Amino acid sequence: MLLDLQLDARPDRCEERARALVEAGAAGLFTFEGPHDVLLPLAAVAGRVDTDLMTNVAIALPRSPMHLAHAAWDLQLMSRGRFRLGLGSQIRPHIEKRYGATWSAPAARMREIVLAVRAILTSWQDGTPLDFRGEYTRHTLMPPTFVPGPNPYGPPPVLLGALGPVMTRTAAEVADGLLVMPFHSHRHFRERTLPAVTEGMKRAGRTEFPLYPQVIVAMGRSADELAAASTGVRGLLAFYGSTPAYRPVLDIEGWGDLQPELNALSKSGDIMTMFDRISEPVLETLAVRGTPEECAAEITRRFADVADRVCCYFPGYDPPVDQIADLATALG
Repeated sequence: MLLDLQLDARPDRCEERARALVEAGAAGLFTFEGPHDVLLPLAAVAGRVDTDLMTNVAIALPRSPMHLAHAAWDLQLMSRGRFRLGLGSQIRPHIEKRYGATWSAPAARMREIVLAVRAILTSWQDGTPLDFRGEYTRHTLMPPTFVPGPNPYGPPPVLLGALGPVMTRTAAEVADGLLVMPFHSHRHFRERTLPAVTEGMKRAGRTEFPLYPQVIVAMGRSADELAAASTGVRGLLAFYGSTPAYRPVLDIEGWGDLQPELNALSKSGDIMTMFDRISEPVLETLAVRGTPEECAAEITRRFADVADRVCCYFPGYDPPVDQIADLATALG
């Protein structure tokens, strides 16, 4: 399996980090909507580092499909055809309170955004008149002044991130691939995600649909390294687990009552207790832990039959580059 890694550096420092990750064996790099812009770090390394690039994910609801299309078009040019636009909806509190945007019908709106972005890209590529008329967004004006012209590398793929069955089915209907939400278990993936993918493919008349699994990894060789990595992973799992929208992942494992408990702790600011509530079984089920070779074996067990590449997160810690290289080698 190919290995995609998070480019988690400031835009003014990310080229050095990108080169180190690629030299260690990363086949692709991705960014997310965190403390820095999701697009600028990719622009900073596109064309300078020989690797695939992806937003994972760009939050789509606060953005215009036209803005997304322009950014994707230019990054496809700058990366020489190695860019994938990964989109996501986020959850209501972030959309309304962090982005100051409106929330409604997320799956229906994401469906339209994917279709609208693709309609814009197709119009630029083929010269066809732009005439997208949806319930939530319309794009019917494209004067020649604003047309970038055909992209020599073709339009970039548009992927959609999802967790629940409706958004997952939507992705399989209209997107060019599914970014499997990193907060999941093997059982949730097999019993909830894959059936929704199958249903979406059937509705769209598809026979193939790429999956991009994402894995939270606690990796190390020594006891101290594994302890530090586990602490970072517990933090991310506790954050995800406190979110009501993500409770179905805990429910399927019989841990549903953990979600409101984590949520209450997050509101009271008791972060350390949140970490403590992520027990060993929870960590081992929702993440992957071990040496690089052990992590690679578990990732392969979970996903090798459905995907040819995987996105790995190392939350709250920075594994040595040689261990990243060992992980990439073991996956390959």
